[in-house]
Amino acid sequence: MMRIACGIVASVAALSMLCAASSARELSGRVVDAQTGAGIAGAIITVDGRPTTADAAGRFRIVGARDTLRVRAPGYRRRDFAAADDGEAEIRLTPFTPKALYLSFYGVGSSALRGAALKLIRQTELNAVVIDIKGDRGLVAYRSAIPLAAEIGAQRTITIPDLPGLLRDLHNQGIYTIARIVVFKDDPYAAARPDFAVRQSGGEIFRDREGLRWIDPMRREAWDYDIAIAVEAARAGFDEIQFDYLRFPDGRRAHIAMPGGQEARTHAIAGFVDAARERLAPYNVFLAVDVFGYICWNVDDTHIGQRLEDLVPRVDYLSPMLYPSGFQFGIPGYPNPVTHVYQIVRRSLDRISARMHVSPRRIRPWLQAFKDYAFDRRVFDADEIRTQIRAAADFGSDGWMLWNPRNIYTDQGLAAEAETACR
Repeated sequence: MMRIACGIVASVAALSMLCAASSARELSGRVVDAQTGAGIAGAIITVDGRPTTADAAGRFRIVGARDTLRVRAPGYRRRDFAAADDGEAEIRLTPFTPKALYLSFYGVGSSALRGAALKLIRQTELNAVVIDIKGDRGLVAYRSAIPLAAEIGAQRTITIPDLPGLLRDLHNQGIYTIARIVVFKDDPYAAARPDFAVRQSGGEIFRDREGLRWIDPMRREAWDYDIAIAVEAARAGFDEIQFDYLRFPDGRRAHIAMPGGQEARTHAIAGFVDAARERLAPYNVFLAVDVFGYICWNVDDTHIGQRLEDLVPRVDYLSPMLYPSGFQFGIPGYPNPVTHVYQIVRRSLDRISARMHVSPRRIRPWLQAFKDYAFDRRVFDADEIRTQIRAAADFGSDGWMLWNPRNIYTDQGLAAEAETACR
């Protein structure tokens, strides 16, 4: 009797597998530029949370595909595509070049600052916004369902009471949305979990120039918190997730305990990106990482765990912070960066291209829209801002982002909306 029962179970299992195999769909197709019809190499097609990469001609083949494909490629608007029952699918992506300004944790919550920013976007070539959803002091701007956020005090101030509503409003205006998440610079988390905190070589907890504590990037147990925030942002509707402070402290003020050296540091940072990319895959959201400007030039990890070779292959966009004021030591041939802003931006971008051999569309730099603090204290007005934008455009980057920590922007250096091409 037992043998008969086992035989029946085995037969049912085999029949189920046969039915599943016979009902599995196969879909092939091509992802193309909606304007030129050219295939988009490396486009990402996601089905049931599993990404597939198109070949050099934009072609792909998926077995077991369901009705909806989620598709993206750097330099284009992402989209969902309803697959036909048969035949070859042609997925047309619209080219898009984000030109963004930044709103901080408090800036996005200020009706005056947010309103001025949105007015500027309507009137100029700007078409995107970077929003802090976890800011420099570790506070989470929206009401998160992640228990840890409330437990460590990261929810004591809410500056975005309705995150999905805000995103709907921005998308209705055609604005591309980028969620900035500050990762390892996290004073509330490090205060609540001192065992996760970065420590100095003498054992005491490290504090940076602002007196803030950091989470040790090597503590993998701590990664899930920021990745969970990124997932909430993707679910809410952000087009892109941008991780900032994805690094070790620079350590110029203190001797930081970093066992394992460069390889351990770079392995930790790359490992975080891998984990985040896997968790974010079902949402078809673009993934970006901010890096120091000198990362473009240094072949080591600059003692912070950031190295081009480890990061560029893992993200959709690399976002180097090419503020001339941040290049305190200049670059070869240009010891005073604020008098050579074009060269700082253009040569740094060229350096990435020469080392990594990637499309300029995979790179979108941060540009300086604030007063110089390191050299002659000049105000970065129309000339400096337009010159930086021209350098990025001449390189062919996928747009640019303006940084002003006070969130005060003007139309200086920006083209009027009527002068711009496709938004």
